[in-house]
Amino acid sequence: MLVTLVEADHMISSFMKAEEHPGKEERQVAMIEAKNFTSVKEFILLGLTSDRKIQLLLFVLILIFYLTTVLGNLLIIILVESDIQLNTPMYYFLSHLAVIEICYVTSTMPIMLSHLMAGNGAISFPLCITQIFVLGSMATTESLLLGVMAYDRYLAICSPLIYTVVMDQRCQLQFALACWIIAPLLCAVCDAFLVSQPYCGPNQVNHFMCEIPAVLKLSCGDTQLVENIVSGAGALLLLLPLCVILTSYVFILYSVFHMKSTVGQRKALYTCGSHLLVVIFFYGPSLYIYIIPKSISAPDHNKHSAIFYILVTPLLNPIIYTLRNKDIHRSIRKILQKKDFDQKT
Repeated sequence: MLVTLVEADHMISSFMKAEEHPGKEERQVAMIEAKNFTSVKEFILLGLTSDRKIQLLLFVLILIFYLTTVLGNLLIIILVESDIQLNTPMYYFLSHLAVIEICYVTSTMPIMLSHLMAGNGAISFPLCITQIFVLGSMATTESLLLGVMAYDRYLAICSPLIYTVVMDQRCQLQFALACWIIAPLLCAVCDAFLVSQPYCGPNQVNHFMCEIPAVLKLSCGDTQLVENIVSGAGALLLLLPLCVILTSYVFILYSVFHMKSTVGQRKALYTCGSHLLVVIFFYGPSLYIYIIPKSISAPDHNKHSAIFYILVTPLLNPIIYTLRNKDIHRSIRKILQKKDFDQKT
């Protein structure tokens, strides 16, 4: 945490006193106080490039990505809320996924755009920590929600007779609230440990956004405990929902292959196809980042890999669910027909 000028003067005077009278105890006290001193008030995000022309080109591209992502996910939310035939558990969770994607890209892209336009990647310490919290919370909430959606598909296909009873509105709300509450709480714990670290400089982050691993590298204290906590929480929140997803699809595929009706098989696989594609695009880059050893990966490996799950994945989700979903197509046609009818009347 940032200290006041009085505290800083006290630390400096203690260190000078230790130099004038080099006693063992005084030197230790001065070193401990200097170690806990956080002098960094802002970080400098190095971004993707320092070339001004490329920065302006990236500004245009990222702006297009951002607007398209927000509008695409807003379309899903509006359709689910306005069409009574889409008031099912699958689309209820899909609307929550759309809200997550909007919050996810809004926590990163506007800041990226301002940095590209200004040509300066300066970000204040509090804003950097806030971005880490929001980004981590949204990613974790999405991971948990994808697990819930896989369980929903398992019930719908493997236990259709009890599906409407088990997955009622109360159960849907409980699942959604659990995802929205658990993720921020765990991310807040990780961020608390991150903030407790001293940052004495340098303050240049080799990334285009604030992430825990990139910021933690700049700490001048012992980061082993924080790294273990973050790695443990990340593994739990990434692998646990993934295990639920894989287990659900094992049972789904088993049930589908034992169906006598070919039409039923196609319908079951069709309803799971969109969700499975979203899962692949979400977990693929994350597993790719953590599987490749740091010793053989390039210094910009995480930064370049992050482009995919920051820009591409949030945009693909609404595209996947709108292009491959007949219910969404029907709902869009209904709204367009109603609009034409209102204009004629």
